Amino acid sequence: MTDHDTTATTDPATTESEDSTVAESTFIAEPESVSELVSESQAGLSGYNYAYLDEHTKREVRRGVLKAISLPGHQVPFASREMPLARGWGTGGIQVSLSLLGPDDTFKVIDQGSDESVNAANIRRLAKTTADVDTTTDTTEASIIQTRHRIPEEVLTDDQILVLQVPTTDPLRRVDGSDDANRRRHAHKDYSKMWVALYENVVEWDEIQISARYPVMVDGRYLMDPSPIPRWDTTKLNDADSLFLLAAGREARIYAVPPHTDVEPLAFEDRSFQVERFDDKTCHRCGSADTYLTEVTDDDGVTRYACNDASFCEKRVENPSLTKDHHLDANNVAWGPETPDPMLAESEGLVETDGGEAHTSSAGDNGGDDE
Repeated sequence: MTDHDTTATTDPATTESEDSTVAESTFIAEPESVSELVSESQAGLSGYNYAYLDEHTKREVRRGVLKAISLPGHQVPFASREMPLARGWGTGGIQVSLSLLGPDDTFKVIDQGSDESVNAANIRRLAKTTADVDTTTDTTEASIIQTRHRIPEEVLTDDQILVLQVPTTDPLRRVDGSDDANRRRHAHKDYSKMWVALYENVVEWDEIQISARYPVMVDGRYLMDPSPIPRWDTTKLNDADSLFLLAAGREARIYAVPPHTDVEPLAFEDRSFQVERFDDKTCHRCGSADTYLTEVTDDDGVTRYACNDASFCEKRVENPSLTKDHHLDANNVAWGPETPDPMLAESEGLVETDGGEAHTSSAGDNGGDDE
């Protein structure tokens, strides 16, 4: 017998004993208390990559972001990953945010104007735990802001990025459910079916009755769904200093509005774009009349109005005269609509600015509006 013919023999009983030992060593006992569960979950995060996503995924998302910036308003596909939150609750936005976050960033999350909602708090905690970044509720301190359905009232700057969560990416889906047909329309810039839908809306209601997801034309080329932001926020996309990134995890699409890009809401010459009208309503906490208001009904049945942007409302409570551009060197920066709506005030020849000063309006003098 040669050395090559020699084979090792193993006792079956020994093998079973070793397998049993390995199984017992890998068995993890269930936690007996909430404190043990929390400590074990925190310890488990050490096995994850920085900012949760692996580097290949983050590079792929960043490539999609760069392409979206190069083609404003164009929907760029990306390989959307499974995230520790359900589809439709910001999986696209959190993938973009985590791909961009670095150790020196400050992260803010808003859910319909609130920093303290369950979804906003959970996303903020995920970024804080996995990326070890500073978090804030102050818009002016954040470098990256992830938001659902709102754009902050305070003016964003050129060193800030706003990531919008998007449930539905294509505005043409309002008029045609076929994504294949809609992609052909985008390729040929054929938006006649949307114009017909808006015209039918005017015929029926005497105005365009779209409360959110108002279709906009980006850079004169692509029709874009700005996510379910109210019309009040739509004009903030136009010629802004900041970068807007819109991401849909369920549909695996990213699109962008780069700084200083023309964003024009669709409208007719005789039916111009209008924002929400609050008449003489003001915030019951800070008294603001130049912010987007939310109707709130108390348990006793009393209806009140409050600023939807909770962070800015808190600042206005402390300083009622605080302007939306208080943190900038420039004054009277155009950011969103004025109060009252310039479209309605034109007939009276008077427009009120954010600072409360009134001046006579002229053709094309609509402040933050696009008209």
